Formats: sequence, structure tokens, C-alpha cells
Amino acid sequence: MGRYNDVYRESIDNPEGFWGNVAEEITWQKKWDTVLDSSEAPFYRWFKGGEMNTCFNAVDRHVENGLGEQTAIIFDSPVTDTKEKISYRELRDRVAVFAGALRSQGVQKGDRVIIYMPMIPEAAVAMLACARLGAIHSVVFGGFAAHELAIRIDHAQPRVLITASGAIEGKKTLGYKPLVDEAINQSEYKPEKCIIFQRQFITSELIEGRDLVWQDIVKDAQPADCVPVLATDPLYILYTSGTTGMPKGVVRDNGGHAVALNWSMKNVYDVDAGDVFWAASDVGWVVGHSYIVYGPLLRGCTTIIYEGKPIGTPDAGAFWRVINEYGVKTLFTAPTAFRAIKKEDPNGELLKNYDLSCFEALYLAGERLDSDTYHWACDLLKKPVIDHWWQTETGWSIVANCRGIEEFPVKPGSPTKAVPGYNVRILNDEGKVLPAGQEGNIVVQLPLPPGTLASLWRNEDRFISSYMKQFPGYYETSDGGFIDDDGYVYVMGRMDDVINIAGHRLSTGAMEEVIATHPAIAECAVIGTDDQLKGQLPLGFFILKAGVADDPAEIQQELVKMVRAQIGPIACFRESTQVSRLPKTRSGKILRGTMRAIANGKEYRMPSTIDDPTSLDEITGSLKEMGYPRGA
Repeated sequence: MGRYNDVYRESIDNPEGFWGNVAEEITWQKKWDTVLDSSEAPFYRWFKGGEMNTCFNAVDRHVENGLGEQTAIIFDSPVTDTKEKISYRELRDRVAVFAGALRSQGVQKGDRVIIYMPMIPEAAVAMLACARLGAIHSVVFGGFAAHELAIRIDHAQPRVLITASGAIEGKKTLGYKPLVDEAINQSEYKPEKCIIFQRQFITSELIEGRDLVWQDIVKDAQPADCVPVLATDPLYILYTSGTTGMPKGVVRDNGGHAVALNWSMKNVYDVDAGDVFWAASDVGWVVGHSYIVYGPLLRGCTTIIYEGKPIGTPDAGAFWRVINEYGVKTLFTAPTAFRAIKKEDPNGELLKNYDLSCFEALYLAGERLDSDTYHWACDLLKKPVIDHWWQTETGWSIVANCRGIEEFPVKPGSPTKAVPGYNVRILNDEGKVLPAGQEGNIVVQLPLPPGTLASLWRNEDRFISSYMKQFPGYYETSDGGFIDDDGYVYVMGRMDDVINIAGHRLSTGAMEEVIATHPAIAECAVIGTDDQLKGQLPLGFFILKAGVADDPAEIQQELVKMVRAQIGPIACFRESTQVSRLPKTRSGKILRGTMRAIANGKEYRMPSTIDDPTSLDEITGSLKEMGYPRGA
């Protein structure tokens, strides 16, 4: 029996002892009274009675422990041709001064602050400054439409809103201030102040009496010390990118979050103090919160804030340049990024220009990792490619290959095994635990480990109905899949992506796995469409790799044969179409639900997180040409 089994079993059988020991790795102003308070289940509370400060643990303690001159943040912006290294000492000073500036504007413990920023160091400074004061930050993805920002302003009711004058998206300059002004005009609740970081390439006009310039208010600000908070006090609110109705405001606490993320850096990603860790994401998403800002800094790593894309800034070798230039040990990004690189540079020619001897492992999450992308990355990098699975709600991995504990052989299509702390089960719709190999609802037996969602902001009833009601005693992930005989978890997609064909439940994710292996295809998606006879039928969309001249009609026939051969005639896969792009969120997730609604003639709301709204026009046009919607 390996070390993983021992660690995992202890975390499940004795969570109080396990996490109590892990919690000793961070600094507490006051030790907890209770490791796990289950008195108000399912509202579990970790380290109740403990007092600490997340900013102190992420910044100040490293300076006190002699790491002050180590680089904390590397800022690399190919879109503005800017590079900067910030030491832990300099980061502490910047954060303390900006926290003082916030305090001078009345921000104090428990207040909310909305942060609407591009990928610049000031975004992390603003987050850490809030944590320093005990204020609750809510980061909204930069460039969100004004209406979506207004919804979050009304819900979070921030005392202050922090933004920047703008960002560069592709070849366009995007002004943030007009979006902020419009959002505040639309919102019923009005922030007292807006703080704008003026960037060199675009300057914002100010509204007198409300707007302040970041660069001005920090000049005379007095540095603020860290304010002790309860472990159970909220650190941040992060709104999920729901496609209908009010987004859910996931609440993360201070104590459990710091304990879990610090532990995960070493045990999941196998990185430690001094290592360079790069999460190529955005601070507006949960990956950015957990693994651009908090996780690496809590562990004493060097983290990278990258204002660019995997392709086009300037080419598909951008990631290789950053890894080579800064000695990146571990990269964490989305499969979408690697599919984009693969499409632009299918033979990996640009990799030959860089030395990646420093690089040890690639971690992918955010979208199911198809086998073709996995094998392409493995063959190209000759390094471990690790799929792992988690959610905005959990804040860190549910299932992963925990290389810092014990590395397991990879099984393509599986993110490997449940991470210590997560008691993962597969249930049928009646709540019965299913045996190995049978597909059903993926759930996690309560209590969830530290660092996961404590509740939803101002909506405890929705917390229960969304996650705890359908399967009492379990957290409902809303994903479907199975666990094999070796304990490997297979996540096949959202349960609403499981289609029912003549009474047979089949995963569209499994069909995507097959299609993605076609040598001409760069990316694909499969959705379920309504059918009068069968109930539902699958419909595929595919993008060809650059330079492929194959006849799409021939590819369509080949896909039918491939799905029939590997899944069976029961899949009834007969239709697919070539498209030039798939509609995605800005974090890279394919909007399958929206595509499904269009195909089935259902009403849908334009997702607030869509990267390019015009991408839906192509999908709509393709579907019309094929005769959709056809009706149930």
C-alpha cells in the first residue's frame, strides 16, 4: 500500500486530526477552539475560534522568515511590452500602502470591495490589501459587460470599486471606465468611491467627488498593518458564471482557504517555496484566485501574472518563451489553451526555439482533457501531463494525480484519484451508491474539506437547494462520471450533457473523446438534440487543424464510423458539421448548454462570460442549414 492510500484514508477517517496537523503550517494569531464544527451542518465551519490573516500568511511571514528578497510576482505583458519582478518585501510594502489608502477611504473589516481589473500586478495588490484589512473582495472578470457588473454591485454592495483605465484585447484597446460608469448608473446600490489605476496607453476621465486615481492616493497613504480575522470570516465572494438568473456568490473563508491552498501547492502540484509556478489564467476566475495569487504566495513560491494569450502574443510559442525565460517548474492552464497552440503549430516547431529543461509538469483543468490533446502535449513536452478536476465552488482539486504525495500512472480521460479530504462517490438518481464502472452522479460525502465554499453570499437557501438538497449528506457536483476498479475517477461532463437515446443514458463527453482522436480535428463539441423518435440524438461540431485540406463530408462519414466502432450503434451518432470556432466563455469553456438551446429552439440568455458573442451566429447559421430546430 502506497503513501497516497495512507494519507487519503487518514483524511477521510480522521479529518479533524488530519487538517489540524496541516493547519500548523500557517501562522495563527490565536489557535482554533474546534478544528471542525458540524453543529449547523451542512454549514460546516473549519478552525472555529481561530484568528489569523491571509495577507500576513501570503506575504509578511515570508519577509519575516528571510525570503524578503525572493521574487514573489513576475509580471509579463507582451501586449504592452512590459516585464517586472516584485520581491516579497516590495510586495509587502505595496500592499501595506494600498491597504492604508483603502483604509483612508473608510474600508474596514467586513466591508466589500469589488475589483474589476486586467491582468496586472495591481489586481493582486488590491486583493491582498483587502485581505490585509479583513475586507471582503469580489473580483469581477475585467471586461464583463456593464449589466453583469451592475448585478454584482447590487448583490455585493461594495463600499469601494477598484478598476484600471483599460486593457488591450487582441489589437484593440478596451476602456474599463465607461463600463464601470454604466454599471454604476444601472445599479441601485452606489459605491462610495471608485479607485482607478491609470495605465499609460489609456487615461480615464474622472467623476468629481467619487473617482480617485490609484497613483495619487498611495503617495501619502500610511501603511496598514494586518488585521486579525476569524478563520470563519469571509475572505472573498466569487460569482459563478451562470448562464441563467442571478450568478451564485461563492463565499470562501479565511482559515480553511489558507490551510488547504498552502497544503495543495506541495501535495497536489509538487512545488514548494522558491519554485516558479505559473497558472496561465485570469484573476477573475477561481484559478486566478487560488493559483495565481493565494496558493503560490502562501507557499512562498514565485508566481507569474501574464497579460497575454497562448497564441497571437506574438505566436504559438508564447508559453514556451515564458517557461524558458523565468524557469517555470510547473504550468497550470486549460486544455483549450493547448488546443489553440496545437491548432496553430501542430508539429510544435516553435518549441525548438526554447530550452524547457527547467520544466517538470503540465497541469490542465477547466475543461475535460480529451485524449488527443493529452497525447499531443505528452509527445511534444516529454514531461508529465496531469489532468485534474475541480470547481469554482471547491476552490481547489477534487480529483488529481497528487504528485507531491505519490505519482500514479496516467490513464487518459481520467484526472486520476480523489484528493485527500474529498470522499468521492457515484450515485444513481435515487441516491444509491453505484459500484465501480457504473456511470452516475459524482458527489462528495460531507463534510467537504477546508477551503471549499462555506455558503453563498446572502443566500443560504440557494446554497442548500443548489448543492445539498438532491442527495442529502452529499455535495452535488452536477457532473456525471464513474470510478473504475483502481479508484480512478472519470468525469464525463455536466449531467445535463448526458443524453437519453431511446432509454439509454450516454455521455456526449465520451463521443467527444472519440472525435478528438481524428487526425484532422483540432477541437470538437457534441450536444444532445431533441428527437421525436429517440428522445435525444447527438450532434457534433468540429474545427479542423490549420493546413488540413480534407473534405469535410468525408470527415463527417469517418466520425460516424469512429463513434460507431468505439461506442457502438447505440450512440446513434450520424450528424456533425464543420465550424471555424466554438462559442466559449472567457475562461475557455465551450458553451454547450447555449448551443443545445439554439439547436432545440429553446429560449436562452446570452451568457455573461462569452468571449465572442458573434461565435453563436455561426452556430445558429450552421444549425439552420441543417434544419434545426426539429422539435421533440
